[in-house]
Amino acid sequence: MTESPDEDYRRAAVDLLGAIAYGELSAFERLVEDAKMAPGIDDKIAIGAMATAEFAHLQKLVERLEQLGADPYEAMQAFRDSFDGFHAHTAPSDYYEGLIKAYVGDGLAADFYREIAAYLDAETREVIISSLEDSGQTAFIVERVRAGIAEDHRLGGRLALWGRRLMGEALTQAQRVAGDRDSLTALLAGGVDRPGLDLAALGRMFTRLTELHAARMAELGLEA
Repeated sequence: MTESPDEDYRRAAVDLLGAIAYGELSAFERLVEDAKMAPGIDDKIAIGAMATAEFAHLQKLVERLEQLGADPYEAMQAFRDSFDGFHAHTAPSDYYEGLIKAYVGDGLAADFYREIAAYLDAETREVIISSLEDSGQTAFIVERVRAGIAEDHRLGGRLALWGRRLMGEALTQAQRVAGDRDSLTALLAGGVDRPGLDLAALGRMFTRLTELHAARMAELGLEA
């Protein structure tokens, strides 16, 4: 392990890894619950495969936290209330809303964390990027949602509204995660030997996040 001489930077890396790790744990738990609403065994298996992939990602993040000399459970605990509150406010009311949340909500969170990971060392960045990769199972979400809309066009309007709500809640959650931790705020601001985000760059980042969200919604056949 190559230790960073900058303790503030190490704290930021630990905080970001802790946030993503708890996000993966939350996603795992949520997908297990979503599988209970699935109409058929094939869907239950597909959702279960997604949950399994999330748990595998979690294990890699825990390993990296340990390599940085951190207690992974303590690092994750710091974000528990924030994430649990977000999921309580965005609990899906049916199977389709659960699919949208898994695809759009988690996708937006992943985009945000990729943006921040650009300011980390190569090894930590690689662990984060690999933990956020789509393992391929989400392709069935697009198929299921499009099929559902084809059967009931009213479903499209309802899910479009749900997607917009998720967008707003997820952006608020992302800003809260970054703003509540001084280490992450400092990481984004940069330093003498590290680049950071000025207001213009921050604006461009959120523009990119919005554009990627719109692309995901379009792939599902929904208006952003």
